Amino acid sequence: MELPLIDLEELSRGEMAREECKKKIARASQEWGFFQVVNHGISREILETMRKEEVKLFKRTFKEKAMADKMFNFSEGSYRWGSPSASRLREFSWSEAFHVQLSDIYADGDSPAAASMPNHHLSSIMRQVATSLYELGQKLAAILAEKVGHSPTYFQETCLLTHSYIRMNRYPPRPNTFGFGLMPHTDSDFLTILHQDDVAGLQLVKHGKWVSVKPNPDALVINIGDLFEAWSNGIYRSVEHRVVTNSTRERFSTAFFLCPSYDTVISSPFEPCLYRRFTFREFKEQVGEDVKKIGHKVGLSRFLVRCD
Repeated sequence: MELPLIDLEELSRGEMAREECKKKIARASQEWGFFQVVNHGISREILETMRKEEVKLFKRTFKEKAMADKMFNFSEGSYRWGSPSASRLREFSWSEAFHVQLSDIYADGDSPAAASMPNHHLSSIMRQVATSLYELGQKLAAILAEKVGHSPTYFQETCLLTHSYIRMNRYPPRPNTFGFGLMPHTDSDFLTILHQDDVAGLQLVKHGKWVSVKPNPDALVINIGDLFEAWSNGIYRSVEHRVVTNSTRERFSTAFFLCPSYDTVISSPFEPCLYRRFTFREFKEQVGEDVKKIGHKVGLSRFLVRCD
């Protein structure tokens, strides 16, 4: 299926066009939890450069990738493959990824010592892409906040660039067998912005069924995360999604996650509240505990207000 497609150039075409564009963004976030944007202001050149650097990174040996924290100054555990929590084969994710906190690549990023490192080019490209995606995320989050009567400055105050993450994904081919590149899940953030290649694989739940998303090389895919659903009191939807593998082609994508500080309190002003107040730290710790104990994330249902 085609996701709702929104032309962000409409935001600069006059009051009526701007308001209609904002309504489309809010409507898609309520009805789908996903949408895609074009004319987003991020050049295809920089996104393709990022893709090329990503491919080169994943072509390194397993030993080199496992030592990425030392080679690239990433935090320990940034390189991930498979599903460490899987208890059976069908729970195993057929993929590998670098999940990088942006504070890692911005720390001393312009220092002479950093510039002399052999992997400086990758970090430099990551900073350019992350900065552009962060600015886009802030713009979209402010629009969504405005449409539910929240302060549009909330995200500028709580979601700093260095609190957010960028994730580089590779999904190898999986011949002759159906499998998940990434298991069904929701995102533990406010907003996710995805740049994917032309290999289909992303799927989401719509009307209780899994539907495949048709790749659009000119668009970025946006989806609502758990924190936004709680903060909007369920107006915007964090929708379950997954990635399925291709039998002959590998798939690459880059995802940006707009996150607050760990001490940020997530609370909705609407009554009655669907979810109790919680900090981002509480949410992440609960997710980690559930994954460790039962093998998968439970998510927002852990934070529902109990009426019994």
